[in-house]
Amino acid sequence: MNIRIRLSAVTLLLSLMLLVTSCSGKGGNEPPQETSDTTEPTMVTEPVAEPTPLPYDAPLTGLKLEQAATARPIVVMINNFAAARPQSGLTNADVIWEVLAEGGITRLIAVFQSTNAITDTIGPIRSIRPYLIDIGDSYGAILAHAGASNDGYAILQRQGKPYLDEISNAGSYFWRSKERKAPHNLYSSLEKLRTGAEKKKYSMDKHALPYTFTDSGVSATGVTAENITINFLLKNYNVGYKYDAATGLYQRSIGDKPHIDLNNNEQLKASNLVVLGADHKTLDKEGRLAVDLDRGGKALLFQKGKAIEADWVRAPDGMIRIVIDGAEAAFVPGKTFFHIVPNTPTFEGHVTWVQT
Repeated sequence: MNIRIRLSAVTLLLSLMLLVTSCSGKGGNEPPQETSDTTEPTMVTEPVAEPTPLPYDAPLTGLKLEQAATARPIVVMINNFAAARPQSGLTNADVIWEVLAEGGITRLIAVFQSTNAITDTIGPIRSIRPYLIDIGDSYGAILAHAGASNDGYAILQRQGKPYLDEISNAGSYFWRSKERKAPHNLYSSLEKLRTGAEKKKYSMDKHALPYTFTDSGVSATGVTAENITINFLLKNYNVGYKYDAATGLYQRSIGDKPHIDLNNNEQLKASNLVVLGADHKTLDKEGRLAVDLDRGGKALLFQKGKAIEADWVRAPDGMIRIVIDGAEAAFVPGKTFFHIVPNTPTFEGHVTWVQT
């Protein structure tokens, strides 16, 4: 075979190879196939900063505050007559006491210490009695009221108590509302009352003595009690509380109706309820009472949906404190409502609850 024939054969062979390569789709000039990358990109998340806890505790509620609550307490005598409801300003009180007055009606003693709502309306405001002075005095408070019994005035004046009385010494720091009839229309505010106290040169440096607070309270020792009724002498003044497990608060009713604050239309609520039994004595034909707040006695503490048997004592610091086995019972942070009921016919007969 000559050289020309061999070259032709080689050329034919190369042509056939190119044809096969072209048909197979694997030509050397084809761009490389893309590959899918199924690896998820790494997400970089910034750490979430925990909120800085507020540095101060309110002495009478245990709630956290941005600034220390150092104001001297102001205790206001609140009218609880049916025509005076709904009252104003009670949602701002740190502590509320409920006690019997003449004729089977009850009166509310509202303790204001940590609130910043100084311009909010408070009232209606009514008169004071010796045992109401005793409650307010236990907080080292300035007392705000409208009138007093003869025995009440004797204590206020002879013992030099710091008081603001609309009738006798501080009328300009109160006002009458046209929306209600007297005597259920007298109001004031913390701003006016503090101004009045300063004008009278009452010391404003007395600090509230604190209660003991823990998040768990002492409810682990109690029995379930989520619907509570406290019976006073008249049905229209019977008080009910319903426990809301979602919030840990007791919602208050009175006379079978939600007890609300006229300022904001909010129902009154508390983290702790206390019922304590005290000896009551009728003093005169008007039905004025003496209530023994020194002797101590039985108490019930309600918190976190539980009822806990306890006692109350008048502590050396002057405060009424709730104790269990001789040690002060811890409240859950929040508002506390106290209720004083007679020991007769029985203390237990004034309180009922539903176990669920």
